[in-house]
Amino acid sequence: MKYFDEYRDPRLARKVVDEIQRAQTRPWVIMEVCGGQTHSIVKHGLDFLLPQGIELVHGPGCPVCVTPLEMIDKAHAIARRPEVIFCSFGDMLRVPGSDGDLFTIKSRGGDVRVVYSPLDCLKIARANPSRMVVFFAIGFETTAPANAMLVWRAYKEGLRNVSLLVSHVLVPPAIAFILQSPQNRVQGFLGPGHVCTVMGYREYEPIAERYQVPIVITGFEPLDLLQGTLMTVRLLEQGQAVVENQYARVLGREGNAAAQKLIYDVFEVGDRKWRGVGSIPKSGLKLRWEFREHDAERLFDVREIDTREPEICISGQILKGIRKPHDCPAFGQQCTPQHPLGATMVSAEGACAAYYTYGRHLKKADLVQVAQA
Repeated sequence: MKYFDEYRDPRLARKVVDEIQRAQTRPWVIMEVCGGQTHSIVKHGLDFLLPQGIELVHGPGCPVCVTPLEMIDKAHAIARRPEVIFCSFGDMLRVPGSDGDLFTIKSRGGDVRVVYSPLDCLKIARANPSRMVVFFAIGFETTAPANAMLVWRAYKEGLRNVSLLVSHVLVPPAIAFILQSPQNRVQGFLGPGHVCTVMGYREYEPIAERYQVPIVITGFEPLDLLQGTLMTVRLLEQGQAVVENQYARVLGREGNAAAQKLIYDVFEVGDRKWRGVGSIPKSGLKLRWEFREHDAERLFDVREIDTREPEICISGQILKGIRKPHDCPAFGQQCTPQHPLGATMVSAEGACAAYYTYGRHLKKADLVQVAQA
């Protein structure tokens, strides 16, 4: 298990934590952007290992979490139609809309299918020429190339019965949105390693310069996250607002040029709503006009659906790093992974789901028992 265990070595972790303590002279608030990073931090208790005064807060980097309730309801409205085969990755099937989820629609006769690649939809469409095959295209820049390839292939093959319900979002505008908030507490960022594998990190350099914050592109293993924190603390202490790359074993500054070209051949940038946050200008992707015959929102005319989030939910404040899951009065009581109320509990990658899964909703004595087990 070389190249895996070495990123979870407790002795090396202790050394990095000691280095953070030596580098720190004042309190700092650092946001990890990606939901996968949040889960690794909570699972391994990294936030408990850090020196007092180094606070990690959780960002909007969970794609399922930030898919707006309005878009979930649109998906459900389309999936209920008898002429539709609605395809999705499995993590979206249990996400609740205003009235049930995709599992419920499937149990009532809707043709809802889990696929493991967007390109699986091509095979389904060829086998069912009289049905409309709709793929629920969500996520950050990481999933955009494969979704773009589905549209490109369908367009080239003349498969008019393939369409996408698009809810793609982009990370850099979300970071800028957080920094523009009057309530912002974040002083540095652990950037999203997987997104930057596709896009590189050039887009983050103007953000670091404009808002005078350091951004360290970071991986997902415990030592990645601790080293990324150390690099961020050193930059903060030195007053350097630059972008550095902790995840150099995987990505470079330029990213994957072929994937980027495919994305922007099929999609263009537009405004996008984020669940729990609201509309962020130029923070999403939408299909270009030439691919309008593959746009499910246009084909099924589901463009106007009004929804309301539960008033008790504070997921928007959690996604912006203002508050944490245990600050919510509903956390672990009215709101659980089995019965989620808000964005950060609806997905396995959400901050609230991470806190619940790893026992942060328990009393201290119970939490000790969970840790010992």
